[in-house]
Amino acid sequence: MLPGLSLVIGGAASGKSAVAEGLVKGTGRNLVYLATAQAHDAEMRAKLRKHKEQRGEGWRTIEEPLDIGRTLATISGDNAVLLDCLTMWLSNQMLAENPLDEAEAELMAGLALCPAPLVIVTNEVGLSVVPENALARQFREAQGRLNQKIAAKADLVVNVVAGLPQVLKGTLP
Repeated sequence: MLPGLSLVIGGAASGKSAVAEGLVKGTGRNLVYLATAQAHDAEMRAKLRKHKEQRGEGWRTIEEPLDIGRTLATISGDNAVLLDCLTMWLSNQMLAENPLDEAEAELMAGLALCPAPLVIVTNEVGLSVVPENALARQFREAQGRLNQKIAAKADLVVNVVAGLPQVLKGTLP
């Protein structure tokens, strides 16, 4: 059985979304895909289309680039939710120049109120070189702190490398 909160973390193109989708599908519940990405260009539109095709049928998609805390609080317990991804959500917050502490507080409140099993996808951003510009360094630090907070709350944490899940905390269902 999937725990209340799971975190799937990995590098870009590591296969983390596919692992997370499998976890959510395995619940036998109604499938909800909470999408945080925004399609600002043709490349991103193609990436989002590919993700949707890979997920297959049976998912209800909610597109919410910023207010995921309130959205999570409205989802009923007969669903299983895939939030993909926390990294895009943080980018959206920073680009909108929203106060990160307030956005994070709303996210944490939504996590506490969501009765459905939730799998969050996020990128591990701390394994590469130090970014050359201040905004990228600020993002890396904020994402690292947020990942740590979510991992501390999660009952299951899975790191994905080359499509292979490595359990860091908890047990795979």
